[in-house]
Amino acid sequence: MKTIYRLFIYLLLINVITVFTSCDDFSLDLQPESSLTDASYWKTSKHWESHMYGIHSRLRTHQEQLLRLGEYRSDIWGEQAFTGNTVEELTTFMNLISEDNPGITGFAGFYTNINQINLIIDKTLNTNVLSDNEKNYYLGQAYGLRAFYYFHLLRSWGDVVIQETPSYSFKIDELEKGGSPASQVMEFIKQDIENSLKYFGNNYTFKNKVLWSVAATLMLKSEVFLWDSRQMEGGKQSAQVAKNTLSEIQIKIPSLKLLPTFRDVFKYSNKENDEIIFAIRNEVDEYLGFWSSYVARDIHFSVNHRDSLTGAPYTPQTHNILTIGGGLMRPINTSIYNKFHPDDTRKYESIQVAYLYSDGNYEQLPGAWQNKFQGSFLLGLRVWSDDYPIYRYSDLLLMLAETKSLLEEDPTNEINMVRKRAFGEKYDLNIHGYPNQPVDANIDQAILNERLFEFIAEGKRWYDLRRFGVEYVTKYTNANPERLLWPIDLATLTRNRALKQTPGY
Repeated sequence: MKTIYRLFIYLLLINVITVFTSCDDFSLDLQPESSLTDASYWKTSKHWESHMYGIHSRLRTHQEQLLRLGEYRSDIWGEQAFTGNTVEELTTFMNLISEDNPGITGFAGFYTNINQINLIIDKTLNTNVLSDNEKNYYLGQAYGLRAFYYFHLLRSWGDVVIQETPSYSFKIDELEKGGSPASQVMEFIKQDIENSLKYFGNNYTFKNKVLWSVAATLMLKSEVFLWDSRQMEGGKQSAQVAKNTLSEIQIKIPSLKLLPTFRDVFKYSNKENDEIIFAIRNEVDEYLGFWSSYVARDIHFSVNHRDSLTGAPYTPQTHNILTIGGGLMRPINTSIYNKFHPDDTRKYESIQVAYLYSDGNYEQLPGAWQNKFQGSFLLGLRVWSDDYPIYRYSDLLLMLAETKSLLEEDPTNEINMVRKRAFGEKYDLNIHGYPNQPVDANIDQAILNERLFEFIAEGKRWYDLRRFGVEYVTKYTNANPERLLWPIDLATLTRNRALKQTPGY
């Protein structure tokens, strides 16, 4: 009955296109909790547990913003769909963002959760209710999650407000606090990471993989130091830190590994598998995810539309499409689909393409859609309730390959572990393996390509292009090289006059 009710609610909402967050973090999201609530809370360890679950639940509401910030401005999204629908928001993200049309407002809503994280840090540091082990666990999670949010803010806006104390007795829209320089934000992130690792100590276990863990902090540390190496003059020293950190994960958590089959990583029935390091939980009875507007609708297809691989018509039961409803589809560029080697299984598992069948021929249509997250098919409906991976083992391997390339070491093993899984039974080292593909003549290009093929729809491509350098951003996108960061919306600037607009806007 609970599932049926959830599906009924889903049907009511299915045609609603998700809009950009309109909350202004500096006016609404950091309001203090009432004194009554605060006075009656933080009395037992269950209160800390509930608050930490609430922080993860808030993170779940931000998962589409993570995709937008990390991928929309890349070369993956935005082609005119074969359905004839125009997705104006994708054009905005890639071409037209400005102070008046920022695409994302209120710093993506991230300060909502940062304040809650600040609150649990403050309460944990100043309580006698918890045991030392409990304190250490919650502080390890909280500092890691705060660093995670600030790393997104740093890469997206550069100079941002550092707020490390919770809001209790003032209204945040009365606070005039300017953004700290990006270099200072980076140091703040690094310090939070070290605090997280200090409190986690030698606890390398997973309570489960949808709660922040020491492994998640170590992956974040590796990613942060790779960014520092390439973008903030950290050079080889930071690359070495990243390499050592990734190696620590391999040594301390040997249960992590690639699954034999790429498709199995994302199956609804295979959550928290051996490849997952940290993911955002989505369940039918909890949260329905956001993928419904990233796939085609069954009304878009006729009997003449057929899958070129199977010859079968497109149906909700056999393909990742929406069962009912209209609305816009956020399409993937078919040029990305065509970049894959035909033997690469990720091509078909990550992207679905529409074909028109006529007289024995298949015509590829524009505007493909994501196929990686397929959810489950219940009561005649496709429901997108997949977990959303933030870090998985293939990311570790490709970051390790990147650190080795920066240190002038051999990345062959890590790249080929990922490629071997991708090509499966067709894998031929002399054809598919590194350094035998034409792209391998440039190691940066080889790693970027591998990350593109591996992580489509996981919110990494734009950040990857940015990390490798402006020459790759301009090569693969039409982004203005003077506007690689995001503008601050006018409402936020009005309410906090100490903020300065992002350079270039």
